[in-house]
Amino acid sequence: MARPDKAAAVAELTDKFRSSNAAVLTEYRGLTVAQLKTLRRSLGENAQYAVVKNTLTKIAAKEAGITLEDQLFAGPTAVAFVTGDPVESAKGLRDFAKDNPNLVIKGGVLEGKALSADEIKKLADLESREVLLSKLAGAFKGKQSQAAQLFQALPSKLVRTVDALRAKQAEQGGAE
Repeated sequence: MARPDKAAAVAELTDKFRSSNAAVLTEYRGLTVAQLKTLRRSLGENAQYAVVKNTLTKIAAKEAGITLEDQLFAGPTAVAFVTGDPVESAKGLRDFAKDNPNLVIKGGVLEGKALSADEIKKLADLESREVLLSKLAGAFKGKQSQAAQLFQALPSKLVRTVDALRAKQAEQGGAE
């Protein structure tokens, strides 16, 4: 009877690995239920934090085509499955871990590539996708305004040059 339950759990975890942009494995030993609830809220709407069984998670990751080191599955494990911006969720985990040292980030996966705990912390230090996109848009806008100024300057410079040539011809014609 436990066999179909385990198969269903593996299938569900496999589906979560496949449908997620990222997954972060953590150790939650020593956290209270209230702290876990706070952690789930801090991750945002685009992440689902689930306590999982190590063996079933290892099997599900393998079935999803993800290779994770065995050391990630030592101790009690919970996984944050991220369907939105991985940077936002990594920041949520990092900030929660600062306030609650019992939460340990073990490692994870980003778009099929295994990440160490240090790489996840570096990911958390990145600015969010929205901030990076707004900076890119600002850079493009700046370049466009520079190009517009250049294109406006060319005709006015041409007009001034033609006027200067006419004035010079008029002086030369009047001097003769």
